[in-house]
Amino acid sequence: MQGKIALEEHFAIEQTVQESAGFCPPEDWIELKARLLDIQDRRLREMDANGIELMLLSLNAPAVQAVPDRSAASTLSRRANDFLAEQVAKRPSRFRGLAALPMQDPDGAARELDYCVNSLGFRGALVNGFSQVAESDNAIYYDCKEFWPFWSEVQRLNVPFYLHPRNPLPKDAAIYEGHRWLMGPTWAFGQETAVHALRLMGSGLFDVYPRLQIILGHMGEGLPYSMWRVDNHNKWMRAQNVYPARRKIADYFRENFYITTSGNFRTQALIDAMLEIGADRILFSADWPFENIDHAANWFDAATISEGDRFKIGRENAHSLFRLGDVTNQSAAEQKSSRTTLEETHERIRRRPA
Repeated sequence: MQGKIALEEHFAIEQTVQESAGFCPPEDWIELKARLLDIQDRRLREMDANGIELMLLSLNAPAVQAVPDRSAASTLSRRANDFLAEQVAKRPSRFRGLAALPMQDPDGAARELDYCVNSLGFRGALVNGFSQVAESDNAIYYDCKEFWPFWSEVQRLNVPFYLHPRNPLPKDAAIYEGHRWLMGPTWAFGQETAVHALRLMGSGLFDVYPRLQIILGHMGEGLPYSMWRVDNHNKWMRAQNVYPARRKIADYFRENFYITTSGNFRTQALIDAMLEIGADRILFSADWPFENIDHAANWFDAATISEGDRFKIGRENAHSLFRLGDVTNQSAAEQKSSRTTLEETHERIRRRPA
């Protein structure tokens, strides 16, 4: 399929690239590092060779979320977002940005998101799971009431929020001791992110902000296949799930969440997800540079689904969710020159509020 849009595709800056070293064997680090730091060269060739028209780019993990100092987290997010804006401006027909946010400071995160959307043209945010604040072993999750003004701003801006995985803190990872192979994408990423998403659903957040749209990667971090049990376990018992939310958890999952195919290239899993959440809420992604673009594209293009669903998942759902009509429907000749766009971006960054 030509014209695919991919949206869990990562990059790094020099200040964050080393944080990805632990996610690969030492002998593969040179290759992964080169992939992370490249945007305008090999990445574009991979896109062209595999039918990907547009990538929405986001900072590697855990990056900003692992910086306990609020001021330092804010500085890092600004630096990453300004860098990404410059890269997008070089090829606005091929790239768009998702903001890195200093969630250690909910008000600061809201301001940064507003700036990225309204001044830099970003299409949403990607946050790498919980944030550490004040102390390195202190994790904060975004269902807490202190974040609700932030969520109000996300709804006002009408942009998606991608909840991306990170590993649990050492103090919360006793179950993995002696089995470190379960950390990262093998298992811990999905478990950590699924619980965070369930906290959001059960908190009542979506009753107050019903237009919020959250994205989960990796075919939903296992949640599509657990929704029935979450809502229906032990139904003969008098006491059922007790949480602040007004509705069933599955209702929020089907109305306030999207999932992507990133790093989970399995047709059986895709079809199950389609049955649970619907093809309208699934989005194509690869998870470059941690996964290969050709592995994602070759699988997806041959998956035994209807061509209508392939078009929705591969392109149209992202086109609608991220409001990409002004990007993908224009020819190169109709767009401003990259030079002019880059100059404008530099000027906006220069005038960025302190």
